[in-house]
Amino acid sequence: MADTAKYVTLTDANFEQEVINSDQPVLVDFWATWCGPCRVIAPTIEKLAADFDGKAKVAKLDVDNNPQTAQAFGIRSIPTLLFFKGGQVVDQKVGVVPEKILAQTLESLAAQPA
Repeated sequence: MADTAKYVTLTDANFEQEVINSDQPVLVDFWATWCGPCRVIAPTIEKLAADFDGKAKVAKLDVDNNPQTAQAFGIRSIPTLLFFKGGQVVDQKVGVVPEKILAQTLESLAAQPA
């Protein structure tokens, strides 16, 4: 199943290249394997990655394995979802957020000129 995932797996090493330098809006899911709510929202993240393929980038960053990036963005609770546009954080959601709200946010960012 993992090989069909459309989301990007982020690390401290590739974060700048994949997110900051992206020419598309990016939704980053900060999560961890032990986090129950993160597991609840995971299917939503995967669906959004498929739905927005080509329009926006959807990515996941494991905060346990990549503490530098999580710390740099002040991630205190997970799941935290950050929306990036032009390398800047433009929106943030914390917790299990309904797919419709996440899709609307991504849709509006994808519709804006870069």
